[in-house]
Amino acid sequence: MRIKYTIPIVFVVALVIIEKENNIISRVSDKLSLKQTPQTPLKYSRLSHLLLKHNGSFAPMNRRLENYREHQDGKTRGRKHILLLATTRTGSSFVGEFFNQQGDNMFYLFEPLWHVEKMLALETRGTNATAAAKAYRDVLQQLFLCDFSLLENFINPLPADHITSALFRRESSNSLCDNSVCSPVIKGVFERYHCKTRRCGPLNLTMASQSCLQKEHRAIKSVRVRQLETLRPLAEDPRLDVKFIQLVRDPRAVLASRMVAFAAYYKNWKQWAIDGDVPIDDDEVKKLKGNCDNIRMSAEIGLRQPAWLRRRYMLVRYEDIARFPMRKAMEMYRFIGIPLTQQVKSWILKNTQASKEASGVYSTQKNSSQQRSVCQTGRMMHLMNEMAGVGLSIGLKEFQGEQEREEKISQQMKRREPKLNPRSAPSNCPKTDLCPSTNSSLSCPGM
Repeated sequence: MRIKYTIPIVFVVALVIIEKENNIISRVSDKLSLKQTPQTPLKYSRLSHLLLKHNGSFAPMNRRLENYREHQDGKTRGRKHILLLATTRTGSSFVGEFFNQQGDNMFYLFEPLWHVEKMLALETRGTNATAAAKAYRDVLQQLFLCDFSLLENFINPLPADHITSALFRRESSNSLCDNSVCSPVIKGVFERYHCKTRRCGPLNLTMASQSCLQKEHRAIKSVRVRQLETLRPLAEDPRLDVKFIQLVRDPRAVLASRMVAFAAYYKNWKQWAIDGDVPIDDDEVKKLKGNCDNIRMSAEIGLRQPAWLRRRYMLVRYEDIARFPMRKAMEMYRFIGIPLTQQVKSWILKNTQASKEASGVYSTQKNSSQQRSVCQTGRMMHLMNEMAGVGLSIGLKEFQGEQEREEKISQQMKRREPKLNPRSAPSNCPKTDLCPSTNSSLSCPGM
């Protein structure tokens, strides 16, 4: 008689325990995205541990908890979030390809903040720096979590059912042209930045989000973030493991490149370069000086390595990438903590010896041996030296200490590694922080 009633009682108790465990799992799952990091894997409760250890009848629940833990660990362990920070005409499109070409384990986005900047400029009649910084930070944070919903609010026209044909430079992201993201072509719908590798319909951002979640690592390239300090919440978000790579370039080379890329806009500057009569109060001059100040402040913070940036920041000069693209790519990946794939190496070999026809102002193929020096004389030179001293002297000083060591190593690398064949700075170039002597091989590529 006792056995008759004991079996149902044991069965009911088991059901109650299982239900409690389900509730625990549910609560932990809800909070997991906020509190769990790769270093803090989900653990069993003491009760479930004892039950699973001593009672073989709970084997199905044991397997379920094991699968859940392995799934969460697999999603977060080792995942990197790379943010390539730069300003326009610094070679960021070229360097961004180091991550875009990584392969199936990398989800890469090209300038998603373009939409944010454009929308804010329209609404505020000129970007408000404070509002923009917060918007950039929040959008980047959500994109690193594969959430495109916040970005959608800045796309014009507003996506319908999370589908858009207006995403800026979609074709520059291999991830957004993957087969898994390629929706059927819709007749009569024009997409300016359509995929070049395959025929796809408008971008389905839900499919893009799902694809992003399946990738092991995520990378974003942006020339719109003004100061590194504004991104501190990203570094402190336990859901992310962000690595900041700041790409800098001689401001004189940046100016020369802009004068080529935006010729009509800089028409007056060409005349100033000839006669040396530069109006210091010109709006564009003020912008250039402001950019230099922002670069300097970001570099100072990064090189100081405060606690929130420790082992998260790397400063890279485009001039060094021009000289040793393969070596610098390997250094960046070593800093990030993931291996450089053969696919990236092959891309570098193929794209660092471009012909004149292929090396356009927006191209990611370059041969700097065909490009001009920007060293000038007169008042234009004075302005450039002033920008140089304010903007990148910190970064260059950091690298000058390595210069002699690299010169020795470079002799061993010449026969094994492709180079962009940079020109040396002219001998009549004034010797400043950013106009070194001829043996420094400072180049002014037109990226």
